[in-house]
Amino acid sequence: MFKFSFSVLLLAACATLTVADDHGKIHQPKLTPQNSGTTQGLIAVSPVDSRVVWASGRGGTFLRTLDGGKHWKSGVVPGAEALEFRDVQGVSDKVAYLLSIGDNTTDFRIYKTIDGGAHWTMEFQNQLAGAFYDCFAFWTPWRGIAHSDSVNGVFPDLRTLDGKHWRSISANMPPALPGEASFASSGTCVATQGFFNAWIATGGAPTARILATRDGGRNWNAYDTPLVSSPSAGAFTVGFRDPWHGIVGGGDLDPADPNNAATAISKDGGKTWELTNKPPVTGAIFGLAYAEGRHDDHHGFPFGDHHDRDANHAVVITANAGGAAWTPDEGSTWFSLPNVTGFWAVAFADSDSGWLVGVDGTILKISFHGHEHD
Repeated sequence: MFKFSFSVLLLAACATLTVADDHGKIHQPKLTPQNSGTTQGLIAVSPVDSRVVWASGRGGTFLRTLDGGKHWKSGVVPGAEALEFRDVQGVSDKVAYLLSIGDNTTDFRIYKTIDGGAHWTMEFQNQLAGAFYDCFAFWTPWRGIAHSDSVNGVFPDLRTLDGKHWRSISANMPPALPGEASFASSGTCVATQGFFNAWIATGGAPTARILATRDGGRNWNAYDTPLVSSPSAGAFTVGFRDPWHGIVGGGDLDPADPNNAATAISKDGGKTWELTNKPPVTGAIFGLAYAEGRHDDHHGFPFGDHHDRDANHAVVITANAGGAAWTPDEGSTWFSLPNVTGFWAVAFADSDSGWLVGVDGTILKISFHGHEHD
């Protein structure tokens, strides 16, 4: 929806800050800066596992690491040098998808590589005036959905069932509210879970909503959230840890109204939402992620609707210049990440292996158990 720009970064040095142990003590995560090899702003990140991670950003830039971020290699997609990759989906060390935005109708594109980024194929190029594809997400390496702002009261969303062809599912989508749109802030305005569940966070209208499907995008429902919403505000980012429990974050991009950053949780699959305690960030929450990862199979995608009742339900949020924070209990208790600003996106392979990416090519690894994989 918005091509908002990056702010100045204040990056903390490698530090161990204070999830709860068996004695109830809260241990802050370990933060380790990594060298991305680029100064382009980074907007999205997608771990395949604890070693293979993809990221993307401005200037047609993509990045990949094969060793958990000890070494990153960056590249530029030919023909996309003037575009911004607002979302990335890593499938393996060889396969990944990119979603671009730009100034022109045809700048909204989806690319795919099957050889580790050596070559990219453009699978989709938008032709619909007014469409603005903000984010995409996948159920499997071949099945995914891409979400756009509404055009004339319709969401011109796309779906692929084979990882190659993207077709409109606009006829399946709920009617849009006047001005309803999403925010291309971290690639997390849509979240998938299991083989068929997905949730889309919206704003721009008088009400911020969650659009939800239980059948892979054939049928959708729309549910209201309590987050503030206006042409510059709404729900920016959403995540679910199982079919029923999820969290949504948002706020207002208007610098004159910085105190609307908020999160809300659902326990019924997104039908109803309840505000959490206020997170210690300002502005708009650009991205969030569960630190437990997604209980995925070895290909980096969910293997059924597994629910780990004993999992650690920590969530990390980013708010660009408004800071970053985490909660061990889905919003009842919050802890700031000191001096961590300028980050747009966060994602985890597991609680030991998460990454924040942001301005000037900055990457910060985050580990809740204080050690790194060998």
